[in-house]
Amino acid sequence: MSQRPPTRRAAAPAEVPFTRNTLALIYDFDGTLTPQPMQEYTVFPQLGIAPEDFWAEVNAETRLTGGDSILTYMRLLVEKIEANKAHLSRAALRRLASGIRYFPGVETWFERINRYVATRSGGLVQARHYIVSAGLSEILEGISIKHHFERVYASQYHFNHHEVACFPTIVINDTSKTQYLFRINKGRETPGESINEYMPEAQRPIPFGHMVYLGDGLTDVPCMTVTKNYGGFAIAVHNPANPASLEVCRALVAAERIDYFALADYRSGRKLEKRVRTILDVIIARVAFEREKHLFKAEMGAL
Repeated sequence: MSQRPPTRRAAAPAEVPFTRNTLALIYDFDGTLTPQPMQEYTVFPQLGIAPEDFWAEVNAETRLTGGDSILTYMRLLVEKIEANKAHLSRAALRRLASGIRYFPGVETWFERINRYVATRSGGLVQARHYIVSAGLSEILEGISIKHHFERVYASQYHFNHHEVACFPTIVINDTSKTQYLFRINKGRETPGESINEYMPEAQRPIPFGHMVYLGDGLTDVPCMTVTKNYGGFAIAVHNPANPASLEVCRALVAAERIDYFALADYRSGRKLEKRVRTILDVIIARVAFEREKHLFKAEMGAL
């Protein structure tokens, strides 16, 4: 009597993991995390340059030539370094970053935000922090808070074999900042990677709806606009020592560029933290909804 071969059970479909559980806080640097531009704590004192004179020269040349203000300041800075016969190598610029001063609470902010997100989400959501700055990468490499950031995007110089800055190799201005939002959105975070190919929304690791952009002024408007138009959030901060910065924030609200603004005080319990937490709560709820929807689709065999 022949035996019937054992029935083989169909293999269960492989489980598709839920991966869109990351939120991103993206910061401008000068005026957002620090009261003054980074050059005023680092390069200018070394060269004996008066900040107001340097920026006035940059603005005058930009008006005269119609050139890019970031390219102009980077070129003029190289000229000032050469004129002063200073040797400001990459290593020297990193060391000078120790002189940078931050707004109150900045140095403990990132760990507090990470703890809040982890606790509030029950471990479901992780927070990542990014800098997107028109300032100098060579200085930002040496900042005391660098280890808190997933990536730091900034303008860069080419240094020759004598470690002398010669010309800009990466220039980040107001509008080119926005490409880095798409890099974060698509997970193409290395500058050499192309972000132009189409990527379905469901495959993008950090949706714009999971992003918060923090800036301080009109130079941040392109990033604020892109972030908000794609479903994310934008916050502006103002410097208590600069009354004009408050008026800029009011103008950003009137133009619906931002969701909130607050004093640039990053200490625990202050208004900025409360408003950021309100936004984080919304994002955490979004992630929970998206995860449950993902699980539902898995149950239905729709993944």
